[in-house]
Amino acid sequence: MSRFQDNLSVIPRAAKVTAWIVALGCAVLVGILSTFPPDHSEPVPLVGRILLPILAFATLFTYIALIGYVYGDSKRRGMRYVMWTLLAMFIPNAIGIILYFILRDPLMKPCPFFGSIATPCSPARARACEVSSASCGRGETHSPHLIRSSAAAASSTSGLKPNEIDASGTP
Repeated sequence: MSRFQDNLSVIPRAAKVTAWIVALGCAVLVGILSTFPPDHSEPVPLVGRILLPILAFATLFTYIALIGYVYGDSKRRGMRYVMWTLLAMFIPNAIGIILYFILRDPLMKPCPFFGSIATPCSPARARACEVSSASCGRGETHSPHLIRSSAAAASSTSGLKPNEIDASGTP
């Protein structure tokens, strides 16, 4: 699958169905209303009667699909997905969606040492983390960058492989 298809698969099915129904309904409504002239004098030109429903469909479908993407992607990244979805919906002019793309967290990746999902740290934060708190499998925060280097150090000093834990439960 391509990266674009991977990103499209993040959008929940309910958001896709809602986008289709709302956008088609709005396009039909705009198409019907565009046949009636506003002041009963001159009808809307044919180009307007064709382009207005298409534009209404494309705009609403894209907006609802983007809100669905914000929901699915923020959930995938371990962020507050309800908050970001509400911000994307209610901040006008799609500013909430733009803010999401600017402020979103990086994707969570598997910890190379314990195998559970973790958010990657910045290199500065990785230096600040301690090896003793590097137990993502036990619910504590850690740095994957530090774990990678500490796993190599632990294997060279203790004879353990990077994914093995000794009897005391420490790497």
